[in-house]
Amino acid sequence: MKTVQVTAGALEYREEGDPSGRPVVLLHGLLMNDAQWNLALPHLPPGFRYLLPVLPLGGHRVPMRDDADLTLGGMVGVVADFLDALDLDDVTLVVSDWGGPLFLTDLGRDHRVCALVVCPSEAFDNFPPGLPGKVAWLASRTTGTVRLALRQLRIGWLRRRRLIFGMMAKRDVAQPIVDSWTRGGLASAGVRRDLVKYCRTRFDSTDLIRATERLAAFDRPALVLWSDNPVMPAEHGRRLADLLPQGRLQKIDDAYVLVMLDQPERTAHAIGQFLTVTANR
Repeated sequence: MKTVQVTAGALEYREEGDPSGRPVVLLHGLLMNDAQWNLALPHLPPGFRYLLPVLPLGGHRVPMRDDADLTLGGMVGVVADFLDALDLDDVTLVVSDWGGPLFLTDLGRDHRVCALVVCPSEAFDNFPPGLPGKVAWLASRTTGTVRLALRQLRIGWLRRRRLIFGMMAKRDVAQPIVDSWTRGGLASAGVRRDLVKYCRTRFDSTDLIRATERLAAFDRPALVLWSDNPVMPAEHGRRLADLLPQGRLQKIDDAYVLVMLDQPERTAHAIGQFLTVTANR
């Protein structure tokens, strides 16, 4: 893993592919990290520079600064700071589960992004998303409840329950991936504290919808790569595709929210086709 300094602290990131290729930043969800993309990465096309930052969303290993702003707005700033710190331009940004990056346009910090891929994620007023999101939110109120939640994620039969992870992935997530997600939080009170900071964000539905709808100003290629799942409404996928001036909706069948784990080859193929087309423009 490499490390880069952003305003919030030291951010780990992983880099794969062609170092001189066009950058593709693959983001992850709450209580997850770069390992979310382990199954899909080998199927993505060569010739691109794949960067996977480990955001302070509970699956990270290095705690942020004590005074870091890790509310929703602050966390969106972490994504923008990462792009700035590495001086990345012409970035294809791939969003999954955590919908914060959809607000980069509203914050006026999307200038480094030339294309957008939106996998099933929070959008409009779906923060936290569905029943699993609300359960995760309640489980992240204190560092003690975070520790308990991480321990539960490590237990296969418990993880597969609908209220824990059964609505996020249609198939059980491989144990090594889950172990990677939970290792840092179980070892570090600072990591757990960072997640609690984020989960104390006060969400205002009206403002969330307004900020999402600012994507109407994102006049660059966009692929909305959605699935039929019980957490992120199908209507939100359609609305995002209609909202984005160059948006296009494509479905990944037989998958829930984490399409890159349920259907890694199909997901990588869809993203790869989009990357190839946009790179040739």
